[in-house]
Amino acid sequence: MAEGALRARIDDAGLGHVIEVDSCGTGDWHVGDPPDPRAIRCAAGHGVDIGGQRARQLEAADYRMFDVLLCADASTLRIVRDRAPADATATSTLLLQHAGQGTGDVPDPYTGGARDFEAVWALVDRAAREIVAASRPPVHGGSRIIGR
Repeated sequence: MAEGALRARIDDAGLGHVIEVDSCGTGDWHVGDPPDPRAIRCAAGHGVDIGGQRARQLEAADYRMFDVLLCADASTLRIVRDRAPADATATSTLLLQHAGQGTGDVPDPYTGGARDFEAVWALVDRAAREIVAASRPPVHGGSRIIGR
């Protein structure tokens, strides 16, 4: 949902040509799968289509290809930082922290219901709006962001 919210807010701001967003997980158990159907329904209820997204696993190249690796929670952040190759150039941080919303985790709504997905949507969409508002892409370049 965070990827979808961030893409939507970047597109709304007309920055899609200078900021690239992708998402991935630290494990391989969902590679190739679409988002949870409840997440798809939730995002769609907010006018954002995430049905075409497919899960992939974090790769060593991501640490060089992207400027920022946004993590939903502290556990994932530790894993991402532990796996960083020696030549990593990306900064790894918490999504909410990067958005200026504190150092808390984005909760995983998987074991919950529609209200939990809505609560997570509210968090990630607010974070996406803050990130885009604070973005000042260089005139002759761009930013690449990856999140979980």
